[in-house]
Amino acid sequence: MKLSKKSQNQNNNKMEKIVSLCKRRGFVFQSSEEYGGAAAAYDYGPLGVELKNNLKSLWFKEMTRLHENIVGLDAAILMHPKVWEASGHVENFTDPLVECKKCHKRFRADNISGKFICPECGGDLTEARKFNLMFKTHLGSTEQTAEDLYLRPETAQGIYVDFKRVQQTARLKIPLGIAQVGKAFRNEISPGDFTYRTVEFEQMEMQWFCHPSEADKWFEYWKSERRKWYLSLGLKKDNLRFHEHGKDELAHYAKKAFDIEYNFPFGWREIEGIHNRGDWDLSRHTKFSGHDLRYSDERYQEPFFPFIIETSGGVDRVALTLLSDAYTEENDRVVLKLNSKIAPYKAAIFPLLANKPKLVKLAKEIYSNLKKEFYVALDDRGNIGKRYYSQDEIGTPFCITVDFESLENRTVTVRDRDTMQQERIKIAELKEYLQEKI
Repeated sequence: MKLSKKSQNQNNNKMEKIVSLCKRRGFVFQSSEEYGGAAAAYDYGPLGVELKNNLKSLWFKEMTRLHENIVGLDAAILMHPKVWEASGHVENFTDPLVECKKCHKRFRADNISGKFICPECGGDLTEARKFNLMFKTHLGSTEQTAEDLYLRPETAQGIYVDFKRVQQTARLKIPLGIAQVGKAFRNEISPGDFTYRTVEFEQMEMQWFCHPSEADKWFEYWKSERRKWYLSLGLKKDNLRFHEHGKDELAHYAKKAFDIEYNFPFGWREIEGIHNRGDWDLSRHTKFSGHDLRYSDERYQEPFFPFIIETSGGVDRVALTLLSDAYTEENDRVVLKLNSKIAPYKAAIFPLLANKPKLVKLAKEIYSNLKKEFYVALDDRGNIGKRYYSQDEIGTPFCITVDFESLENRTVTVRDRDTMQQERIKIAELKEYLQEKI
């Protein structure tokens, strides 16, 4: 459905506000900004780091502790170059590239609509040619003797080549999963939409190895489970949907694929893919390495290549999804309604007046006690109203105010970010209160 010009302008305006908030509040800003910025590369500031770490921690816990038969892995970024021949990336991991003959800017050919002219200056475009998205680097003391390597474009291949060693050392039987969070790199022709498409990013991938006869069952299971997880983070149901890949969209390895898409201000985009990869990966690595990666145990008559159900999400994309979904303008305030599990600060502690030493002392005492268990802030800048709104804007779920009554009876007011309602809580019960709420 095509948006009206008014709706499109509103969405563009919302995205600009989110980007501005991220930079102003220390969530995300462009890399090397002092030198004019590095294209499609971003740094995560103090709040962004906390949000990303919370996200990765929740994902890893969900996939390893809360599901049976899944273990973790941290594979190296640099791998033997034949890995990428076996995986098909050297041959197939390409985009159609065109270049403007006038301004020399490059574009993906499949993103050029209408007449085949430059969308920037109107100049003529070259014929499309294949452009491999992998970054090449070298290993060796001199350029002449160095071995060509690639920065990995995905984390999955490390899981596949380590499958047998992990399975045997962890003493697991299929169905089993291997989960990993890690960096990947893609030489994108046309990166953009803030942190949605960048050249350096993090992935959260789980590869589920199962008997071929059970692949369809497990595909439906993981498709349902992954959607449930996004809803558990507080994402609005109407902003999520599934997109099934048609035959012309399927990757060379995929038998079946669905994307979980989110409705960003710039449109519906993929945030996670669920793929039935069949036996492509293990059979290919067996062929190229000479090592048999088939699986066997007493339940089966013959060794076989497990089918792989892949769940692959982008950390940066999901972080942007959470920020987009949480961004809210209410009356005279901007509030990030982040799920408390994801929010960087869990609480902020305020002395009612910064010039009253006893109030400040008690606020610092509460801060010191809570920070051992929660990431909390101590804020005594400006008036109390401005402090509330400042914390609302960065998504802090609770604000704790130390006032004169606190000195008398050891209680504080706790304000809820979303409802703005306040309640009186004993200082001794604050930890338990936050544990129940977060």
